[in-house]
Amino acid sequence: MTANLLEQFLDAHDYDIRKSRNGRWIDQKCTMDELCFVADCVVVYLQEGGQQPFQSPDIWHTPYAIENVQKLFSKPDPTDKSTIDEYNKFFRQPLKMLAAAGVLREDGKKNNTIQFSVENEAVLDYLSLRERNCFDFLCSYITKTLKDSGLWDAFESFFDEQTKEQYNNVKEKFRQFCWDYTPINNQAEPNRIFTKVLNPLAVLYKKKGTVGGALSKKIITLEDIKYNRTNFRDKDKDKNVSRQQALVADKVQEDIYDYNVEKAKRRLRKFNDKFNGARSEILDSMAIGQQATHMHHIFPKHEFPVIADYVENLIALTAGQHLQKAHPAGNTQVIDRDYQYICLISKTESIRKNLVDGIGEPLYDFFLFMFVLDTGLRTDYFEALPENDFAQVASGIDINFPNK
Repeated sequence: MTANLLEQFLDAHDYDIRKSRNGRWIDQKCTMDELCFVADCVVVYLQEGGQQPFQSPDIWHTPYAIENVQKLFSKPDPTDKSTIDEYNKFFRQPLKMLAAAGVLREDGKKNNTIQFSVENEAVLDYLSLRERNCFDFLCSYITKTLKDSGLWDAFESFFDEQTKEQYNNVKEKFRQFCWDYTPINNQAEPNRIFTKVLNPLAVLYKKKGTVGGALSKKIITLEDIKYNRTNFRDKDKDKNVSRQQALVADKVQEDIYDYNVEKAKRRLRKFNDKFNGARSEILDSMAIGQQATHMHHIFPKHEFPVIADYVENLIALTAGQHLQKAHPAGNTQVIDRDYQYICLISKTESIRKNLVDGIGEPLYDFFLFMFVLDTGLRTDYFEALPENDFAQVASGIDINFPNK
């Protein structure tokens, strides 16, 4: 899935709320990180043999969801009966939005519970991979819905002229629209949904948005629109934050980091199994007759944590290649530089085949690969390269690789 394919997917749908009357086209729980997590849980559920159609509890009762929703979002145990209402909202609202967008499909109700099926697996996989993908999706989906529904002009005017008057105007128009064209008929609900509509666009355009029901004093940031915000990012400066609170916050961030790394590894392995026959991405003597079961960090995780969860920094190897060549004597703290160079050249070809030759579903992002290379090789050479110019990428690796 690429940005162009995502736009084609959205353009193929009519999101006019005046026709659908769908008041749940987006909701309170539809933040970029929560959407990414729920999409990932659906993908894992299906990978592990889950049946379709499924319902929200089928997803949050899986061991994968139970473990990670507690670690990443500091939520209570989903198996506790007292949490049913909370988890129904946490998972069902993103599922409802995905159905409204055409990524999923609603297949009626069973025992008064909505049944879902996957309508577009490629988009679902795209959303499950990165929170940034979900941000891009939300901005495009919200914009398309507002335009299809005849609401865009009020939002555009607000972003052009960030005054209290324009803020009150767009908020009132949105609230009246909800009352006129959806089943929502109370005062509070349109305001809660309005925040999830306005603020992602505010981040996109680097503008003010809404906080506490009023025009924000500052420009809305990406961190502001996450469900799982870093509450203690200023903990070193804030004397009111206890040491225990700070430790909890740090542990959550570590868990999120580990989760994203393992998710990227799982995503590459799934892709490699499906489209490369589970073979290694490097064809040498240790690849003969062996499956690629190890997802190796080309630039080590401990040295380059910022790119540790990028599939563009992972390569599928056999166990022998990983533990004998990439890491001499199986010491994962040591990298063989010659083999690292081979990994980079082979990964470049894998990404070229995916993006240019169309082998497999679109998995990689060219410019994220350039970021990986600039970060790992400590240069700014790659950021200026034209999109999909893999000849220059290979040449750049040769030029910038140490001792090459």
